[in-house]
Amino acid sequence: MEAKKKILIVDDEQINLEFFDVMLSKLGFVVEKAENGVEALEKVRSFGPDLILLDNIMPKLSGWEVTKLLKKDPEYHAYKDIPIIMFSAMDDVKDKVEGFELGVDDYITKPYNFSEVLARIRAVLRHRELFSQIAVRESRLSLTETINEEMKKFLKNCEESVNLLEQAVDQSHGGANGLELLQQTVKNVTSNFRTKLLELDAKMHAIEKQHELLRKKEIEINTLEHQFRKSLHTD
Repeated sequence: MEAKKKILIVDDEQINLEFFDVMLSKLGFVVEKAENGVEALEKVRSFGPDLILLDNIMPKLSGWEVTKLLKKDPEYHAYKDIPIIMFSAMDDVKDKVEGFELGVDDYITKPYNFSEVLARIRAVLRHRELFSQIAVRESRLSLTETINEEMKKFLKNCEESVNLLEQAVDQSHGGANGLELLQQTVKNVTSNFRTKLLELDAKMHAIEKQHELLRKKEIEINTLEHQFRKSLHTD
């Protein structure tokens, strides 16, 4: 069963906080509230929201200031990918552009319609999930490339070992010294082969664990494509 999405609502007007808390909770979201920018940053750390509904004009820290800290400040690097929908009483294009440049995912002007807000919440969460799945697939491709590189190195080492053995065999016809050289070469090659095999096994085991973690996050490609195509037709 899919985990419920967590939404942090940040607004200095209590009536707005209560309204969104009731409405979104009824729709199955897990809701947390903050009354100002400073409290919002604290709740981001403790609550770990999937999305933030953020009012712009607030005491202590404005919505823009909160966004800038979350997106740009190294202290909040772990939270920089949390999507943000910002509310504002201003409908100025310049203000909206500034918000988008700061990293806001969507922008809603007050007064707003709840149905529109809900649609935008779902759209932002859906788009973020799609991008997350794309990132998972890119990571798996990267792991596959890593496996290929490790196998190439191992095969190269095997080839070098075979060449050494062939050279030792060619020189072993010279009597006791040649036989001693062959025995020593076989010993060295065997030791090196075992070491490389253990190294490869350890690397492959680590890669497989990463693959398993990615596999748990991944959805079927047909579902992914369907969701992506559907999102393209969402107003």
